[in-house]
Amino acid sequence: MNSWKQQPTNSLVAKYVDCYWFLEKSQLDSGVDYPKLNPDPAGTLILAPANQSYHYDLQNIAIRGMGCHILMPNTGVITMDHSKPFLILGIKFNVGALYSLKFNQAYPLVDYIAANEDCLPPDLDAMSMQTLLCNSTEQITLTCKTLDQWLLPWIKKSHEDQHSELARHIVSLVGTTPIYDIGQTLNCSQRTAERAFRRVTGMTMKQHESMIRFEALLTYLHQTKDNPVNWADTAAQFDFSDQPHLIRYLKATVGVTPTDYLKQRNLTIDVYGDFE
Repeated sequence: MNSWKQQPTNSLVAKYVDCYWFLEKSQLDSGVDYPKLNPDPAGTLILAPANQSYHYDLQNIAIRGMGCHILMPNTGVITMDHSKPFLILGIKFNVGALYSLKFNQAYPLVDYIAANEDCLPPDLDAMSMQTLLCNSTEQITLTCKTLDQWLLPWIKKSHEDQHSELARHIVSLVGTTPIYDIGQTLNCSQRTAERAFRRVTGMTMKQHESMIRFEALLTYLHQTKDNPVNWADTAAQFDFSDQPHLIRYLKATVGVTPTDYLKQRNLTIDVYGDFE
């Protein structure tokens, strides 16, 4: 299994792109064939060979296709078919970036997979794509520079308005500032903050906060996977009211109890690591 993760080097690209990542599974690699992708408030553009198939189960709907596609922010768990070898480059956007890049004009902002040429920036033909994918393991720096150069003309056409600017400030506060204080912190009404955030991201501030907490919880469980988990202490550490609250939350989010989750370890962070 080959993987890496890098941030953009161009400052304008970094305003909209959180990171680039690469993942390759060969015939010799073993592991979970159907890993689950946890809820994520950011969208990801998947670059893949044109003849490579994909299969997602999104809210009990099977979605299949070939080649490049984009995962819009997902509010629930997505099950992926990774039973066959694959090669993919991911471009993970910052939360709210797809609004400024005008994806919302053609697609829902959340819980959707877009799969046609409209979801791709221009000027990357099939030959260039194949070369980029095949050389990504050996030439990481060059790959990231190429992606910066490819995305830049598209990003320069981005659309910023008062909603996207307000949402960007909100994103920087969620997780560290109580939701009910965000409007006052930004010198606007709470209703204005909520409406702008939902318009730009397709979700509520509370949903985003919950995803941040869940991501932190998964990272903690991944980093401490060789040690027994004290669920009462874990609940307190991540601001759950008590252990039953954490159990209900985990079951509602991934469909299993904490004990069953530790047995399965089938989320992407468990299967592929955290790309660090």
